[in-house]
Amino acid sequence: MSHPTVTPASAPNIVADTICRTAELGLSIDNAADAGNTTHLYCHPVTVTTACPHCGQVSRVRDHVDRRLTDLPIAGHPSILHVRTPRLTCGNEDCPVSIFRMPIRSAAADRQSVTLRVTRWILQRMATDAMSVAACARALGLGWKTVCRLATDACRHLAYGDTHRLDHVRVLGVDEHKWKHVRGDGSSSFVTVIVDLTPQVDGTGPARLLDMVPGRSADAFGDWLAARPQCFRDTVKTVTMDGYSGYAKAASQQIGKARQVMDPFHVVHLAANKLDLCRQRIQNETTGHRGRSGDPLYGIRRAMMTRIRLVTPAKAEKLDEVLTDDKHVAVQVTWQVYQQIIAAFDEPVARDGKRRLFKVLERIKSGLPAGLGELATLGRTLWRKRSQILAYFDTGATNGPVEARLNGRLEHLRGIALGFRNLEHYILRSLIHSGGLRGAVDAL
Repeated sequence: MSHPTVTPASAPNIVADTICRTAELGLSIDNAADAGNTTHLYCHPVTVTTACPHCGQVSRVRDHVDRRLTDLPIAGHPSILHVRTPRLTCGNEDCPVSIFRMPIRSAAADRQSVTLRVTRWILQRMATDAMSVAACARALGLGWKTVCRLATDACRHLAYGDTHRLDHVRVLGVDEHKWKHVRGDGSSSFVTVIVDLTPQVDGTGPARLLDMVPGRSADAFGDWLAARPQCFRDTVKTVTMDGYSGYAKAASQQIGKARQVMDPFHVVHLAANKLDLCRQRIQNETTGHRGRSGDPLYGIRRAMMTRIRLVTPAKAEKLDEVLTDDKHVAVQVTWQVYQQIIAAFDEPVARDGKRRLFKVLERIKSGLPAGLGELATLGRTLWRKRSQILAYFDTGATNGPVEARLNGRLEHLRGIALGFRNLEHYILRSLIHSGGLRGAVDAL
């Protein structure tokens, strides 16, 4: 280590304290040293407290010790604070404490080797800048395990220790998510994602990840709801979900007054799946093999899934040519229903969209001609869930933020973390990475 640059004791340290912002820690810089990749700052507490922490009696200074604290990076390099901390002797003979080190709680908690603002900095970098634990550890000059422990412990306190975090949740979104891709691992690879969609519905901000629970069953969601306060369950007015009956059952049992909404994404996805199955069946019946390059139906498989107003003129002409073939009439009818469902959800006036979609569901619920098996199955399913499907037009609630924004964030998290093996860590890291705790982090 090079020799420290000594500042005379009589000289003011306002420049150094301002640049490094040590005043907010209750510290003042005396000396500094450049040790290659690390900056060492030698500080002293601005205020000295001589009261015994146990009995409160005024104590005398015995000596001073050097307390090392990792602080925020300076100019892209890790920094370490060497705080000259008084060690005191309690004069009360009845006090069990004889010698103690003066606490500097404005800078760091007892028995901690990092300043208080380091934890906030880690959470901000992970929640706002989507940084990985490894990147934060390199910037601070700390070990990966230390940074991960600081982040998860703080997140556990912010997410589960804040009793007001669930206040004002009126619209709840629930969906399944695969947190690890392991062959043959079954349902243990899935978690139930629970999201606050209230800000998105009100137009005041993005959706907020509330929690994740292991599994994807009615019990997983139901037990989570049952563990919440009654006032929370009474506040929830709308629950959006996919077509899985387990989540609907849990919502009916725990928050029966809340209106259930089957998300438009899942309705359209279900129709698209039936359209694809119909195309595959007709493909085999007409050609005797699965789709190959040059086959008419195989060539339009992507164009069929596209919203009709977004199809290019060349693709539209190809669609018309293939679908008007008498051999492909089943695909044509199913495709038309698929496009009608999309158009209903795309109506600018909710009342018009609801009326239009109801007519489509009523038309395909029963009595379809032979050869439209996939469409008949779709019609029965959608008619059975029509109250949940049509509720979207009344509430405006959608699981779109869960499917798009949050799932994208979680996929990015798994990528920068190179996978997870610990589910608890994955849940805590997801709460940080999704940005749902950003307000609480900034308030630290």
